[in-house]
Amino acid sequence: MTTFAPDSLALNRKLPLWYQVSQSLRASILGRSPEAPLRLPTEDALAAHYGVSVLTMRQALKELEAEGLISRHRRRGTFIEPSARRGAPVRLLGSVDAIVAQQSGMTTELLEHGPATVPPELSEYFPGLAEVTGFRRLRSDEETGEPTNHAHNYVRPDVAALIDPADLLRSPMTKVLRDAVGVRISRITDTVEARLADPQTARLLQVPLLSPILHYTGITYDQDGRAVDVARIHYRGDRFSFTVTLEA
Repeated sequence: MTTFAPDSLALNRKLPLWYQVSQSLRASILGRSPEAPLRLPTEDALAAHYGVSVLTMRQALKELEAEGLISRHRRRGTFIEPSARRGAPVRLLGSVDAIVAQQSGMTTELLEHGPATVPPELSEYFPGLAEVTGFRRLRSDEETGEPTNHAHNYVRPDVAALIDPADLLRSPMTKVLRDAVGVRISRITDTVEARLADPQTARLLQVPLLSPILHYTGITYDQDGRAVDVARIHYRGDRFSFTVTLEA
């Protein structure tokens, strides 16, 4: 039987290896094509793929099993759950793959893209630039079609010129920047705050006006310390929560 082929991963030794592997595999599972096989490679094969020990791989798989993304059967193997859906809570420990996983597993509609004036409150991230390229997307639950979040990205023009808009229908912006464009991401800063839905957000997310939403701002920096993308995402407050875990 053909097995599912997960993406590769460059490990960061400053973070728990099992966590990085689980998040990378999670992103691969949620971003897989409908025709992709459901059977995962063996623990040994996955450990070799990621360059970790079998014990580390086993801990990563245990995390995904607890989330309901995979099921493990003695003698038969490990399988992706066909009906697996991304749960609302997301644990962030600073991994780019965690951001990719959080953004994966949804149907995406590209509402518009093109030149955009830099908002005054974002000018500090784009010094010397009057315009950037804006991308607005609406993401929905792939099973129910229910809108879940509305994303507006502001991307440096030189970087945006390398983005194929069609890639944003298949992959999150972070993954496109890293894997398709080749941006060497050094860090991403995240801010999440509670807000009330304005008329446009309420209409797009199909929620009552002034209902609570989660407003996420993510700033992606390249290896030279430049901000290449500022993402503003409105999440439905009844569908998402964010959890940050600090490891000693």
